[in-house]
Amino acid sequence: MSPLDCEQIDFGEDEENARFCPHALERMAERGTTEQQVRDAIRRGEQFPAQHGRTGFRRNFVFGGVWRGRQYANKQVEAIAVKEDGAWLVITIIVRYF
Repeated sequence: MSPLDCEQIDFGEDEENARFCPHALERMAERGTTEQQVRDAIRRGEQFPAQHGRTGFRRNFVFGGVWRGRQYANKQVEAIAVKEDGAWLVITIIVRYF
């Protein structure tokens, strides 16, 4: 995927920047998370090694709502990314409700 195909997200002077591939933006909408929650997962979440040399970021959020007809108290947002040109390139998003 070319960096030109990804949307630049500027977190501000004190934070690292990130780009979201179209696939990641589609998964955010499809799986019920927001850009803000993904940013929070990258900035404040648990960092872990992911497949193929990628890096994962995971953070739990209070949800207290209905997702696909079921009530859930929390949701976990995972962003899978690679470091490219000094910024995180977010490849995909995984969301778990519990």
